[in-house]
Order: sequence, then structure tokens, then C-alpha cells
Amino acid sequence: MAMSLENTVRAALADLQDPHLERPLADTGALRGIGVDGEAVAIEVRLDYPAAGWHEVLAGEIRRRALAVPGVARVTVAVSSRMLSHKVQGELTPLPQVKNIIAVASGKGGVGKSTTAVNLALALQAEGARVGVLDADIYGPSIPRMLGLEGRPDSPDGKSITPKIGHGLQAMSIGLLVGEDTPMIWRGPMVTQALQQLLGDTRWEGLDYLVIDLPPGTGDIQLTLAQRIPVSGAVIVTTPQEIATLDARKALQMFNKVQVPVLGIVENMAVHVCPNCGHAEHVFGAGGGERMAAQYGVPLLASLPLDIHIREQADSGAPTVAAEPGSSLAAAYRLMARRAAARLSLQARNKAIGLPNIVLSNS
Repeated sequence: MAMSLENTVRAALADLQDPHLERPLADTGALRGIGVDGEAVAIEVRLDYPAAGWHEVLAGEIRRRALAVPGVARVTVAVSSRMLSHKVQGELTPLPQVKNIIAVASGKGGVGKSTTAVNLALALQAEGARVGVLDADIYGPSIPRMLGLEGRPDSPDGKSITPKIGHGLQAMSIGLLVGEDTPMIWRGPMVTQALQQLLGDTRWEGLDYLVIDLPPGTGDIQLTLAQRIPVSGAVIVTTPQEIATLDARKALQMFNKVQVPVLGIVENMAVHVCPNCGHAEHVFGAGGGERMAAQYGVPLLASLPLDIHIREQADSGAPTVAAEPGSSLAAAYRLMARRAAARLSLQARNKAIGLPNIVLSNS
């Protein structure tokens, strides 16, 4: 009888979709167990990506479906997340204190890549992960200002550097080591060497994700970084404008060449809604990111608006996810983060790294 009821409950959950993976939850391996004791049912779900903002909604839908099964009177649902380490490209070795590196790239400047990178990092943190951010834009470092960071980082041993903490994120940038208005007149090899040192010499601590804000473009510096930094996945930022998506395609192809999986595309500045009259206008065209995603068979992670608040908040040192955590804009970034992390969870695991799992429960 118990097995029969368990199978009936399992059947009731069979077509429950994971919207971040766009496939049934039962097919993802997240449904860990169903226990039956008389009329009481206990269901355990474990996601392989941070999704604190979805746990309660998911638990509620599972409970609703299970209670609709004849013979079920009481249902308890435990939903948790764990973050695993995933494979990196080639023969590279992951950093010992970083489970996954996510590179945020764009084919050209001016598409809001750094703002997206910082809000992605903050959104992953809001969803329950331990997150860091590395500003790899040597010529135009903007992460210190966006996170409200000042002063040189500490070096306890004269060799390694302790990351600064901004809104809970572990952060490092060349902008913290030189003056904000000091030009970096370096050639490509010096830039890549400096970035490898920044990455390797920073004392990252127990990170599930390190988000790297790459310099814009697809030149020698970007290619070398993509080959030498142990990256688990990449996110491409573009605007809908045709000339922007042309350059974004080059960035996507660059990661394909170095065997870094592209987790998806973020279409930034997709639509502007007038705050006075509510008129919506596609300033940079419409559908560019969606067409690109369809062409290359990767997800469109988000289509974000052209909103003055996003720019103002980043400039003031408190990006949107930190400044207005309950806003619709923050919700859009958090959905973007869950989709990116979910996509990464499908990649092969990296068995070489053995950090303990961080599990968040919602019962």
C-alpha cells in the first residue's frame, strides 16, 4: 500500500517543471526521496544550484500536488540547494578555494557588462551561494566604485592579498592597488600576467562562484585569459542592437574555441519605459539577444530594461540587488542568476576539488 501511494505521489509530480532548467524536476535528479507513513508523506528535494528565492514556491507547489492525491492527509517538503564544482577547460586546474569561475564577457564596451557582472554576483549570493567578484578590466576597473570599496587591500604575508568585502562579496580589482584615475599603460602580456597574479594571489575563501568581469572585446588579452583562467562557464552580455550582437557573437565563438560552455546570453537595455507616461520604447532595437540565443542554442538568461536606477545605484556603490532587494529589477537579476547557475549544474563535475557542500534548507 505504501509503495502504491508513493508511486501515485511520484506520478503527481512527474510533470512539475524546473523553470530554470526547462525540464521536469523528476528528470533532473532533484527529487531525492518520497517517504510514506500512513496518510503522511515526506518529500525531499535537493537542487544542484542556489535557488533560495524559489525554494518556498517550489515546496508549496509540491505540497499542493501531493495533497491532491487520494489517501494523502499530511505533507512535509524539504527543499535544499548544494553547489558542486564543475569541470574547467583543457588541462587547467581549479583554484583550491573556488568551486566555479563564471566569466562575464561582451564583444564590445558600453553594453552594461560590469553592472551585469556585479548584480549577477550579488544575485547568486542572495540565492544562497558564497560569491566573489574579480575585476579583470585592467584598463577601466569599475568594480571598486560599484561596490563602494576604497583603500588598498591587506597582505598578511607580503605575497598574498586579502580580498575586500563589498555587500558581502569577496572582491579584488587592480583599481584597489592603483589610484582610480591612474592610467594602466600596459601591453597585453603584462595585463594577462597581472590578472593571473590577482586571481592566484588573492586569498579567496570557500567560494561557490567567482564572477570575473572580463575586459570588453575579443582580442589577444581576452583570448589569453579565456585560455589560462580555469573557467567553468561564461555569460555573454549584449544589447538588442544589431552591431552589439555581431560583436557578442564573436565573444560566444571565442569561448566555444577554448571549450568553455556558454551558460547563456543577457540582453541588456532591452526596453525603456518612460517613468512619466509609461510609454515603452525599444531604444536599441528589439529581439537581438533572443535571436542570437536561438541561433546558437543557448538560453536567453534575462532581458533587462534600460533603467536609470540601475546606472545610478551602480555609480553610488550599491548595485540594484543590494540597493533594492525587493524590487522587480532585483527579482529579474535573481532569476538570471538562478538560470545561469542551473545551466552550469548540468556540466560535468570536477572531482579534483573537495570543498564541503553548503546546504540551505527550507522545510
